[in-house]
Amino acid sequence: MDNNNDSLSDKAFLKVRDMIVNRQLAGGDVLVESQLAKILGSTRTPLREALVRLEGAGFLVKKKGRSFAVRQVNATEYFQSLRVRQYLETKAASLAIGKAGQADIQAFQERIQELLKEDVRGAAHWHLDSDLHDWLAEVGKNEVLADNIRRLRITTQLFEIGRPFDRADADADEHLSILKALSDGNARAAEKAILRHLKNIEKDVLKIVTGS
Repeated sequence: MDNNNDSLSDKAFLKVRDMIVNRQLAGGDVLVESQLAKILGSTRTPLREALVRLEGAGFLVKKKGRSFAVRQVNATEYFQSLRVRQYLETKAASLAIGKAGQADIQAFQERIQELLKEDVRGAAHWHLDSDLHDWLAEVGKNEVLADNIRRLRITTQLFEIGRPFDRADADADEHLSILKALSDGNARAAEKAILRHLKNIEKDVLKIVTGS
């Protein structure tokens, strides 16, 4: 595959991922490649490559034949994945101490404040959340840990984006607490902040799922 096809595949990957995040594609939806290619203005080859990558990342599942569908995540898988995240991301926060650069921390703080100022919801919030958690997982330099966190995050995100879970303001406050602990170099505070964040998500989602 040449560089041009690489670029087209990357664009298709991001566009389809955004369609899932923006709820234009829901869990269980079967993707019709010919229609999707027209919507994206893409040819079939880079689109097919993007769909294979999205399957590998955990966003899609392979159906009978050559078709793909958006992966569905049920409540049991969601809560089990979220609890494993609590263990792994607490460790990631500890590993990040002394390795998280102040420039990166400040950049995330500024992005959060900008979203709060503009009262932004939806895709912008999801992208910030993904970027921050992925960065936190990666900055500790444990690639196996980071990869497992990314996969679990996709699972929990697929469940959340299919339902009206709006935690933008709460997420902002909790993310800022995590970033402050990292900036202070306080491992215990960072662990507590990420654990509180994930347990609050679990509590809020449980209320919605059970209707309590």
